[in-house]
Amino acid sequence: MRFMIIVKATPDTEAGVMPGEPLFAAMADYHQELARAGVLLDANGLRPSRDGWRIRHHEGRRSLVDGPFAETKELIAGYTLIQVRSREEAMEWSRRFPAPHGELLDGEIEVRQLYEADDLPASPAREPFRAL
Repeated sequence: MRFMIIVKATPDTEAGVMPGEPLFAAMADYHQELARAGVLLDANGLRPSRDGWRIRHHEGRRSLVDGPFAETKELIAGYTLIQVRSREEAMEWSRRFPAPHGELLDGEIEVRQLYEADDLPASPAREPFRAL
């Protein structure tokens, strides 16, 4: 089972403010622990939305919209992708996730399970996904 631990953005992360050394150290320790346990698949921070874009689909047309995006609370600042045996194991790892913006600042992470190939019902259109 794969889970994504999502770090919610803040005005500071959207401004490109880097975490201080104590948070970098705590995150490094946490990710090393995940790696030693063999559950870490990937982890990274995301650049501010000003460096990104969105593709909007509307009435059969696509349009490109450059960042930044206004609703910071709807953005993510980073992620950690883990593969574990159970939902409970994912909950335990997520409880140990360091305070994402430092111990004295408010912060939030969200954890979402990824769909696996076996979650998809069999159909010709879905077979390529199952094969991946």
